Amino acid sequence: MRRRTLIAAAGAAAAGAAAPAFAQTFPSRPLTLIVPFPAGGPTDITMRTLAEVTAPHLGQPIVVENRPGAGGTLGVVALTNARPDGHTLSQIPLSVFRIPHTQKVAWNPLTDVSYVIGVSGYTFGVVVPAASPFRTFRDLVEWARKNPGKLDYGSTGTGTSPHLTMEELALAQNVQFNHVPYKGSADLMQAILAGQLMAAADSTGFAPHVEAGKLRLLCVWTEKRTRRFKDAPTLLELGYGIVSASPYGLGTARGTDAAIVRTVHDAFARGLREPKHLAALERYDQDLWYQSSTDYQNYARATYVREKRLIERLGLARKS
Repeated sequence: MRRRTLIAAAGAAAAGAAAPAFAQTFPSRPLTLIVPFPAGGPTDITMRTLAEVTAPHLGQPIVVENRPGAGGTLGVVALTNARPDGHTLSQIPLSVFRIPHTQKVAWNPLTDVSYVIGVSGYTFGVVVPAASPFRTFRDLVEWARKNPGKLDYGSTGTGTSPHLTMEELALAQNVQFNHVPYKGSADLMQAILAGQLMAAADSTGFAPHVEAGKLRLLCVWTEKRTRRFKDAPTLLELGYGIVSASPYGLGTARGTDAAIVRTVHDAFARGLREPKHLAALERYDQDLWYQSSTDYQNYARATYVREKRLIERLGLARKS
């Protein structure tokens, strides 16, 4: 189900007097920002906050629209059908660079997206119910080793970073996990809290449930321990040699004029650093990952190649 929310705008458009006519009139109507995950999760909350604080810098409202499913790629699908006028934007999760290597899709992340700006990345980890017998991540891995294919864990979707990192761990440790995909963090947290899963690999949408004592955090996937969960070891500390942050940003339709992309970039670059947005990121242990439009485009090209290698190593590449 799609959910649309109008984010109030204030202030005037910031187009300069020397800009071309089309840039002076952009934006001419409210913008749409697609969040390819369900409402209520960390991505939805931080994206809505960013839309709210950026709207005044554009002089138009920003409509946030949730399109969950397909591993976070439905935003890119929407961009392929959008007019190249800068009024439709989407969050671009890392799965956009992976899924074309696992299944046939009708879009290409390198040719169907104009990359606008890098925004942030996630703090991922593995949680289990508070009553779980798994006290450490090694406990979980060893149980899975002795019980092949019986450990049910959930993630935020097939092809997402939580899914592929767990599969990479399983391959390296020669164990089998039973993966159960969900549309997003909110759905995943409901499932594990209801006792439908033994573990969940997620971003820090689990944070309030860990702090409330309902879930136990076994590990995080950051390079260093997080400020909030200092007792949770990293995968590096545990000897697994993995860091996963899954950077993301914003894109718009291919063929969008460079002057419009620049206007959108400049507005969101200011919004990124607004105190309210920084506080929303801190709530989920996220850091800024600012990338200019050019840097983000270069990142997209390099990541597409790197993810292809990962998919092939995991044996998940599509056959044709």
